[in-house]
Amino acid sequence: MIEARIYRPSKNTMQSGRAKTQNWVLEYENTTARRPEPLMGWTGSEDTLGQVRLKFDTLEDATAYAEKNNLYYKVQADSARKLKPRNYGDNFKYIPPEDDD
Repeated sequence: MIEARIYRPSKNTMQSGRAKTQNWVLEYENTTARRPEPLMGWTGSEDTLGQVRLKFDTLEDATAYAEKNNLYYKVQADSARKLKPRNYGDNFKYIPPEDDD
């Protein structure tokens, strides 16, 4: 049976926006080991399903696709976003050092 992983991608750390994080992604797990190619030294695999990434609007759509195609799938929990309210002025606030008496 083919294994798959369903998850919601995290935000790109190099960008401030949250583009491409609303969809759910289904990726197939590799069934063969990766190894370096003898000619160029690139990492390769004989499993072409490792290159497939399917995007779905909802988790229900992704799980329905996996069940319809008889895939064994694991759903990774969606991590909650933590927001810390900050002001620009806090960057320049003076905080006196604590005295160790």
